[in-house]
Amino acid sequence: MLAALMGAAALLTAAPAMAETSLTIATVNNGDMIRMQGLTSEFTKANPDISVKWVTLEENMLRQRVTTDIATKGGQFDVLTIGTYEVPIWAKKNWLVPLDKLGADYDVGDILPKIKDAVSVDGKLYAAPFYGESSMVMYRTDLFDKAGLKMPESPTWDFVIDAAKKLTDKQGGVFGICLRGKAGWGENMAFLTAMSNSFGARWFDEKWQPQFNTPEWKKTLSTYVDLMKEAGPPGASSNGFNENLALFNSGKCAMWIDATVAASFVTNPKDSKVADKVGFALAPNTGLGKNANWLWAWSLAVPAGSQKVEAAEKFIAWATSKDYLKLVASKDGWANVPPGTRTSLYKNEEYLKVAPFAKLTLASIDAADPNKPTVKPVPYVGVQYAAIPEFQGIGTAVGQQFSAALAGSMTVDAALAAAQSSTEREMKRAGYIK
Repeated sequence: MLAALMGAAALLTAAPAMAETSLTIATVNNGDMIRMQGLTSEFTKANPDISVKWVTLEENMLRQRVTTDIATKGGQFDVLTIGTYEVPIWAKKNWLVPLDKLGADYDVGDILPKIKDAVSVDGKLYAAPFYGESSMVMYRTDLFDKAGLKMPESPTWDFVIDAAKKLTDKQGGVFGICLRGKAGWGENMAFLTAMSNSFGARWFDEKWQPQFNTPEWKKTLSTYVDLMKEAGPPGASSNGFNENLALFNSGKCAMWIDATVAASFVTNPKDSKVADKVGFALAPNTGLGKNANWLWAWSLAVPAGSQKVEAAEKFIAWATSKDYLKLVASKDGWANVPPGTRTSLYKNEEYLKVAPFAKLTLASIDAADPNKPTVKPVPYVGVQYAAIPEFQGIGTAVGQQFSAALAGSMTVDAALAAAQSSTEREMKRAGYIK
């Protein structure tokens, strides 16, 4: 007994000194972030006075927790994972710390201009982009060849719908298309808003009047629901990004229209059964001049009032640096580095050689225009969202109605009427309309 106690005492004396600063980081459960967590020891090795605790959440839950925490000054988190929607709104409310101490070698000028603009206010960076994305079509080249179909580089919705129907083999467990159906302003509504832009629809007219009672929205939602009923997987109203990624990687989807960031996962033989059979194309259009592509960056930010700003900035500078990309490349290969944030990556021959999706990712990001997201003029900025504080609540309510239409518990007409009425009510309450 005495020997055991002496052994334990020796262990206690040998234990290293406690880290001085403990950072709590809130993030989303997407693959690139999970990889970052696995590499955190590289950061703590270089910064032994800092320890890191992760809170990893599903997308809708992350948004809810982080928004509540920052709005109530809860102080639960030292580093937040937020998107291009939150950054300008929260920065203007003085909820975020400007990131002007990321280090002399950080190279802010290397961040892709579209992405940098989206996370800056008045020329100041308020979040550092971890990865940037647009959306595109990912498709099974083997199934297309077998059916005698050829995917255009810029397909129309008519082509995609026709191909999805031809490629559906429900008995064989292959569905022509997988699309987001899970309710949420950043889940099904990110996809549906981008799709609606290509159909000539918009959230609000120039006087902030909601537009769900227009033929363009009727065409968008009807097309989506009919297509998913005919060519989509069962239970699609529960599927978000991660669920569809799993379906595609297991060989169950002939096409998937979603974030460009998925490209490295669907072509990675460790993750995907169909890794060597994937092609890419631009998000579809209807010939009106807008593709169904969005613009987004998951970014790291420091909440105002944080007592650990210096340590938080050190972590953010590490995780969003050029050196971090090299670190991922050394462990998992260049094809798996977080995409869509740095100009230098798209000039890196090693990356271009192994990432067949690189040029299309960049073209998709460049094609998205947050200042002119729709065919008709709009009073808001943002491609797959309207950058106003009320949008989070409004978009989630509409997402629930549209998810119900997909599940068949509501008609398309009823879902659109409910979306119109709930959005009108909120816009009146917020004082945008009378």
